[in-house]
Amino acid sequence: MNIIIIEDEKPAARLLQRKIEKLGLKVNIMLHSVQESIEWFQKNTHPDLIFLDIQLSDGLSFEIFESIDIKSAIIFTTAFDEYALRAFKLNSIDYLLKPIDEEDLEIAVNKFKDRNSALTNVSLNFDMIKKMLTNRVDQNYKKRFTIKIGQQLKMIEISEIECFYSENKGTYLHTVENRNYLLDQTLELLETELDPNDFFRVNRKFIIPMKAIKEIQLHSNSRLKVILPTYTDDEIIVSREKVQEFKAWLG
Repeated sequence: MNIIIIEDEKPAARLLQRKIEKLGLKVNIMLHSVQESIEWFQKNTHPDLIFLDIQLSDGLSFEIFESIDIKSAIIFTTAFDEYALRAFKLNSIDYLLKPIDEEDLEIAVNKFKDRNSALTNVSLNFDMIKKMLTNRVDQNYKKRFTIKIGQQLKMIEISEIECFYSENKGTYLHTVENRNYLLDQTLELLETELDPNDFFRVNRKFIIPMKAIKEIQLHSNSRLKVILPTYTDDEIIVSREKVQEFKAWLG
């Protein structure tokens, strides 16, 4: 059986490897980030089984599946609570809640062995899982951001934000005062920290708040163009696959 671990915390990855190998299995490789994983999957035969952490150092592990058509069974290793994990049950995904118990690990592995043929080439609705994870009833959403400017810290309230965007591998916050500030988070991580009732990711580059929308225009190929009060550096286009969801979000 070909097994890999995707986990950004190397001590946690090594501990899981030891527990797996105590069951008589071999871990073939350990990966530690979204980018490293994408590059590995592009060049290698996909494994039989992946032990996958959800939140990696450079983003959510779901980004891997947006870039690569994974042909493997997956057991999630996660610290998310039971409410969020209902999503995994809906998709017939095994999961291990951190800290990982050796007995639970053995049960999950045996479950995979019993269902190996059924889980091969599994097709999972990761958008739905992500929504479940980011809409937990106990979620405490961001109310402000602390930005480092030289030797000073600036507090920016959520009500001052006009949009978030990515550019040249950086993530930026744009304010209603027409100022841009560099953040140390990816848009994927921001999605988990922002209230989905107020913020929407219209495409791979932009997250916008509902209150900042000045105008919505029809665009080519059944897409929509969003106009904000001060941000004009680039067009904000709602991707075609998100148009219906965006309209539903607007209510």
